[in-house]
Amino acid sequence: MNFPPRLLHGFFCLFMCVFVVLLTCLLPAQQAPPAAGESSSRHHPKLLKPPAVPAFDPGSIIDGVYTNPYFGFTYRLPFGWVDRSDAMQDDSPEAAKDSAKSVLLLAIFEQPPEAPREAINSGVVVAAESVSAYPGLKTAADYFGILSQLTTDKGFKQANDPAEVAVGGKTLIRGDFSKETGKATVHQTALVLLEKSYVVSFTLIGASEDEVDSLLENLSFAAKKPARQAPGR
Repeated sequence: MNFPPRLLHGFFCLFMCVFVVLLTCLLPAQQAPPAAGESSSRHHPKLLKPPAVPAFDPGSIIDGVYTNPYFGFTYRLPFGWVDRSDAMQDDSPEAAKDSAKSVLLLAIFEQPPEAPREAINSGVVVAAESVSAYPGLKTAADYFGILSQLTTDKGFKQANDPAEVAVGGKTLIRGDFSKETGKATVHQTALVLLEKSYVVSFTLIGASEDEVDSLLENLSFAAKKPARQAPGR
């Protein structure tokens, strides 16, 4: 499927947002004061009422579980992990104007990105972007095609062809990647879902395939309630 240059640019902008966040898993730690907003409950006030989608809800973390009622999924934070979702929001005027189209929903890490470390800092990033920004986008596989190309352009090797996977009652497109860093191998899994006119992407990174699979087990979607049958049936 061929995409116009404007569409490719849009994919590149969202990918770079996620890539910059995940880059903190690989780069040496920098000294910086801890970011605010690490309580057990979190909201993004500036994103609560985007003009394009009034009902949009960026979700919140309560008792160690991130819940997003708008897209119908939850993510259980691993014990001891830190939330950097607020700190890594793009607060530029340009991003504020486009907040209804591209949103960083969740960014969590095994260790604070500013803390000294030698091993890979595992992380999970969830982002959403309006399908209206991409004329011609029909399926999650279309989006994943561009995402795969941009990921490999950043030095990751594609481990397999993207394929459908079932998570709860949802079908997502999954692809796996890896990158040698000298001392260790970074394993990254990306999952893409089209939901309510949004592209929702889940990016998980860890030091092994088993760790990434373990992180994926914390993701769940609300199961649809079965239709009630009439008495006597």
